[in-house]
Amino acid sequence: MKPVHLLSRNKHFVMAALSIVMAHVSYSKLTVPAIATYFGTKCRYEDVNLHLRDDILFVNKSLMGPPSAACKAVHLVAVLRHGTRYPTAKNIRKLASLYDLVMAEASGPAWWLEGIKSNWTMWYTEDMDGKLVTKGKEDHRHLAIRLAKTFPTLMSRDNLLGERIEFLTSSKHRCVDSVKAFQEGLHQHLDVRGLGFTHYVNDSLMRFFDQCQRFVEDVENSKTALKEVEIFKTSVEMEGVRRKMASRLQIPHSLITSDLVEAAFFLCSYELAIKSENSLWCNTLDEVDAEVLEYKNDLKQYWKRGYGYDINRKSSCSLFHDLFRRLEEASHYYRLGKATKAATVQVGHAETLLPLLSLMGFFRDKTPLTAENFSVQRGRKFRTSQLVPYAANLLFVLYECRDELRLQFFLNEKPVQFPSMGHPAPLYDTVRAHYSKLLQGCDFNKECELPKVNHMNTEL
Repeated sequence: MKPVHLLSRNKHFVMAALSIVMAHVSYSKLTVPAIATYFGTKCRYEDVNLHLRDDILFVNKSLMGPPSAACKAVHLVAVLRHGTRYPTAKNIRKLASLYDLVMAEASGPAWWLEGIKSNWTMWYTEDMDGKLVTKGKEDHRHLAIRLAKTFPTLMSRDNLLGERIEFLTSSKHRCVDSVKAFQEGLHQHLDVRGLGFTHYVNDSLMRFFDQCQRFVEDVENSKTALKEVEIFKTSVEMEGVRRKMASRLQIPHSLITSDLVEAAFFLCSYELAIKSENSLWCNTLDEVDAEVLEYKNDLKQYWKRGYGYDINRKSSCSLFHDLFRRLEEASHYYRLGKATKAATVQVGHAETLLPLLSLMGFFRDKTPLTAENFSVQRGRKFRTSQLVPYAANLLFVLYECRDELRLQFFLNEKPVQFPSMGHPAPLYDTVRAHYSKLLQGCDFNKECELPKVNHMNTEL
């Protein structure tokens, strides 16, 4: 792992501070589309934490406080998703196909359709391909400030200057740019100037899925791993969405494919997330449609990153062990009365967070998600809109309390109990005991190794 040093220039510092102030005063002016909370991994963070629509720097102290007034935060491990990004090149091609079809075939008196045909142009280009947008940088600047306000003794000026806060990231530009933006927000809040930014690139931790051969072979490259998604594309529910969209656009039903329906869904989400606009494209779908499309996307994540296949979860073994190594090191040195790192900030992807959540048993439904059970899964726990929006964050906070060290888990700045534990912040040793089988096993190399093919000589 090689450190990357970046000199913070005054003009960048000022611009970052200005953008934070402007966003702070203007967020509530946007009229948010009714379907905004169904966008899955393309959800805005403030559509998961609705109070942030009014004040993007607000910290809900009733949710984010310590287990008791007698507890003191002593260590934080934060696993973050990158901020808002442009569509991938693959999705941009889908958006272009929808735009071309609407311009050529759509008709009708709807005011919003006339607006699309008269005033909207296809501005997404394939070279954008998943890059972080300006809003994505703001996501992490704001998150840094809120975490510094929430954990002032950990995300402190002294700890930053003393290099007791470590920053790791995936090698992808959107993650690297996110961690830089997080550092800018932290520096601005703590009034630290002239200090170079340092981060470490570690794909073995933040993109473990690329390096897990069994996952790549059995899931990522498999033509049958997502069969439930393919079945759902032809379901009664999806057929209903296609027919309604065809009717609204007055385009022959046969021309509206499931990919084009999803493209309209994406266009609404991208225009909101990137440009803070309630796009005219949002009128092509209603909340019933959005609920169906959200389920389709959740099916994909469930079978590709969640509980669908055991290797999805096991691919995150290395990150799981690294998390507990950091917590164990912090607890060890704290009990000895010695100084150690105060916090670790790790930036990755939705594909980083979901397997780890699943490995640790969070948000597991009693019944697996399938193409046939949409109607009974409306109240499902595995809902990516709530779990991994842009700038999603898993926070593991170690506290010194009167009776010993305790561990509390927060998802997107909300407390969540560890599975099968009745206490909101159980003893740290109890949490370790609960995960003892994974800590003693869950070997990344063994789990991810492909079985060796035995080429026997059958010649007589």
